[in-house]
Amino acid sequence: MIKIVLASSNPKKIGELQTLLMGTNFEIIPQSNFNISEADEPYDTFIENALAKARHASLHTNLPAIADDSGICVDSLNLLPGVRSARYAGDNASDIDNLNLLLQSLDGVVDRNAYYYSSIVFISSHLDPQPLICEGIWKGRITKSPRGNNGFGYDPIFEDIKTEKTAAELDTTLKNKLSHRGKALQQLIHKLKIKYEQE
Repeated sequence: MIKIVLASSNPKKIGELQTLLMGTNFEIIPQSNFNISEADEPYDTFIENALAKARHASLHTNLPAIADDSGICVDSLNLLPGVRSARYAGDNASDIDNLNLLLQSLDGVVDRNAYYYSSIVFISSHLDPQPLICEGIWKGRITKSPRGNNGFGYDPIFEDIKTEKTAAELDTTLKNKLSHRGKALQQLIHKLKIKYEQE
């Protein structure tokens, strides 16, 4: 079993990633188990922020690390909230605060097309010069009011184009197949298997 630190302290994100990695040869340990502080996310791209988080977690644990940086991008808002998705309504904003601000920002707007984006990275050490980088996109639209009780973040107002259900109305299995994070993680699992079979 290969131990990997997950650079997140978000319990819902940890649960989602652990579910997606079940059945693999990788044991995911949240950075909260090591009392590691959250890394700074000063960059304007998801990939750079994900790498910053992974390097921070790996440095403090001497373990390989996986980090995800993801967010929701709305076409009519010039792809905002983007990398600021978790802090759209302020640095200490709750999911509800962010969701409500996004709905207010789209009040009266006809074009509600949006997508979730995820960048997941893996590094074998904090100085790894060749990180594995995987990306996933989930296309949809922003509803006018929340629907569903599953998921987290913007899930209650993000409607999947194919099923016409919000991410919060989908069961976990289907969501993991459709979601940006699920798609990126499937790529990562494939790359990790190749990497560790070669070593």
